[in-house]
Amino acid sequence: MTVRLPARDVPGPHGPDTALDRMNALSRLRPERPSPAGLRVVIAGPTEIASVAPEARRLQDGLARAGHAVSLRLAPRHGWGVGPFHPAENGPADLVIVLGGDGSILRTARWMGYEQVPVLGFNLGTLGFLADSSIAEAEAVLADIGSGSFRLVDHLMFETEVIRDSVTLHKELGLNETSLLAGPPFSMIEICLFVDDEIATTYRSDGLIVSTPVGSTAYNLSAGGPIVRKDLDAFVFTPLNPHTLTNRTVVDAATRSYELLVPRPNEGSACVVDGRVITSLVAADRVRIRRAAPRFTLVETRSHGYYRTLRDKLQWGGGIQGPAAGGPRDATSASGADA
Repeated sequence: MTVRLPARDVPGPHGPDTALDRMNALSRLRPERPSPAGLRVVIAGPTEIASVAPEARRLQDGLARAGHAVSLRLAPRHGWGVGPFHPAENGPADLVIVLGGDGSILRTARWMGYEQVPVLGFNLGTLGFLADSSIAEAEAVLADIGSGSFRLVDHLMFETEVIRDSVTLHKELGLNETSLLAGPPFSMIEICLFVDDEIATTYRSDGLIVSTPVGSTAYNLSAGGPIVRKDLDAFVFTPLNPHTLTNRTVVDAATRSYELLVPRPNEGSACVVDGRVITSLVAADRVRIRRAAPRFTLVETRSHGYYRTLRDKLQWGGGIQGPAAGGPRDATSASGADA
C-alpha cells in the first residue's frame, strides 16, 4: 500500500485546511462549552424501523421540556431528500439526531446537502459504525452534550461529476465512496486514473472504489482495502479483483483532483455514489472526484472514541475487549491472560 498525505494545514482548493476554518458555522454547538439554551434540534429516522417513531417522540418530549425547539424528519427511506431539511421557521438546526443505522446517517448527510450541521447517531440498525451510541445511552449522551463534554469530529465529503462530451451530466455530494463497477456481462474493464490531469495508472479489474476515510470501513474494507482514520483528509483507491497483482490500494491527498476514464465500459457498467447508482457509463465518460466544501460532522462523547468503535463494532484488536481495554496497563494484563 502506498500512502501520501499532506502536511497539516496545507491550503486546498477551498481555502486553508485548519480545524478552526472547518468548524461548522451554522451550528451553535461548540466542544468543551455548555450548550446554549434553546437549541434547534432535528430528529431524523426511517419509518421502516418500528422503534424509530416512539423513540423520536420520547426524545422530542424530553428535549422540549428542556427548552429546545425540536422538529421531526421521519420518512420512509425512499422519501428521504424530499424538500428542504432544515426548519424554515427557526433557521438551520444546531444538532441533528439520527435514529437508525449508518445508512440513515448517509441519507441524512445527503439530505442536508451543502448545509451540514453536527450529527449525533443512535443505533437502531445493525452494525452502527457511525451511529455508535445505543438508544439506552440517550439520556447520558445528551447530558454530556449539555455540559460540553463532547467532541466535534469533522469528516471529508466529496463531489463526483460525471462528464460526457464536455457536459456535466450528474453532480453528487457524497460521504463514503464513489465506485465504478464493471457490471454485466461481468468482463473486466479498464479504468484510467488521472491525478491533477496527469495519468497515474490504468486498472484492469472488475471496478474501482474511491473511498473517503469514513468510508474506508464500508465497501472499501470488504474489498480488502485499509482502515484509514476517519478524520484524515485523503482518498483511498481500491481496485476490485485487479488483473495485475501490483495494483494495490493507494492512499493519496484529498487536496488533489482525480479523474477516472473508462475507455470501453461494459453494457452494465455504472457509477455508484454511497450505494446509489448515479448513471450508467458509456465510452469516454469521465468521472471527476474532488474534496467538497462542506464537512460532515459527528458528535462524539468522551465514552465513544474512534478506537473503541473499531474494537466494539468490527471486533478489531483480537482479545482486547471490554473493561480490560481501559488503558495500557489493563491491555497488557489482558494480553497476558490471553496468552
